[in-house]
Amino acid sequence: MKALIVDDERNVRNVLRQLGEWNRLGITEILEAANGVEALGIVKKENPDIIFTDIKMPKMSGMELIEELNQLPFKGKVILVTGYDDYTFMRKAIQLNSFDYLLKPIEEEAFQAVLEKVTGEVKAEAAEGVEQGEILEEAMKLRGNQIMTAVCSGKRIEIDTIAPLLPDNGDMDMTLLSFYGKQRPEIHIDALDEELRARRIGRAFTYLNGESLCIGITTKGQWLYAEEWMRDKMTVPVRLTQAKLDSPGMIPEVFTRLFHELEQNQYRTIRRLDEMEAAKRIEAIVSYVETYYMEDISLEKLSKMFFLTREHISRTFKKETGMTLSKFVTQLRINQAKSWLMETEESIYSIAIMLGYQDEKYFSKLFKKVIGMTPFEFRSSGGSE
Repeated sequence: MKALIVDDERNVRNVLRQLGEWNRLGITEILEAANGVEALGIVKKENPDIIFTDIKMPKMSGMELIEELNQLPFKGKVILVTGYDDYTFMRKAIQLNSFDYLLKPIEEEAFQAVLEKVTGEVKAEAAEGVEQGEILEEAMKLRGNQIMTAVCSGKRIEIDTIAPLLPDNGDMDMTLLSFYGKQRPEIHIDALDEELRARRIGRAFTYLNGESLCIGITTKGQWLYAEEWMRDKMTVPVRLTQAKLDSPGMIPEVFTRLFHELEQNQYRTIRRLDEMEAAKRIEAIVSYVETYYMEDISLEKLSKMFFLTREHISRTFKKETGMTLSKFVTQLRINQAKSWLMETEESIYSIAIMLGYQDEKYFSKLFKKVIGMTPFEFRSSGGSE
């Protein structure tokens, strides 16, 4: 195995060299780079199995390096080395498919643990020769999803990179599909993609920046077959918008237009809900609200999640609970506030924030309207209303 250490500080690279039990774990060659640009050249030439990279570097950062690696057929593992213990950074790192991370200053025990973990993973994958075909297939699917998501999001991608993902014929249709949010859409999208590929009429991709969205690109006039196949094979409701796609360069513009149409409820539906299924979905909505009432909940959000119109949700939610959605959420929040006021020493401001209210005065006014006294008065009275 080969390992590549990327850091603009030579002493850091030397420390990592000294900390690792490289030979024992099967790493026979350790390469070095002082920045992302230099590292990218080494990766293309040497194809290392493992990369340890710093985040802040001149010329090209660690994050930018990973983004570039995602454009290559690179199968190695990337461990990020950073002094920034920040959730936003970690979320971004996860999205970029990093294997693990280490925080500076690096401790020997932590480094050795990560090194053993990553080398074990590399060896395990190498030993699974029988499953390499499946692994390659999954990698190709993920790569296709990453490329199409990047293109739709407006990132500039070379035409040569996009072309293999598109039908051979010039005239195409682009379809944006939204799957019912309580399901795992990947199963259905993968099945649709396999069918389109088998028929040589197009591809289907998971849009990685949006929950339950699928991008279909088919040879012009062939979508009718795909839609009939979906009606026959799929058991979940699907919303869709569609437009003509004149060229690969138009993908971002067409995607934006289709996404806007979905947001504005200008869509067609495959497989509508029957009455019994719609009733069950209202029960699921009530359960969802009871669980996530401290988050931002609206009829619009529930409509997109549960594939029911805002009007239907509003009407049936009140019938089911005896209250409008806003009053139901308020009642749940006020009940929770009463418990926290009596059982904890949290400040009224903290309680308001935890319940989803950004304005303490508004929360206090709402509390008094419902209970008949302010949160302070309620706490002082020992909970006697």
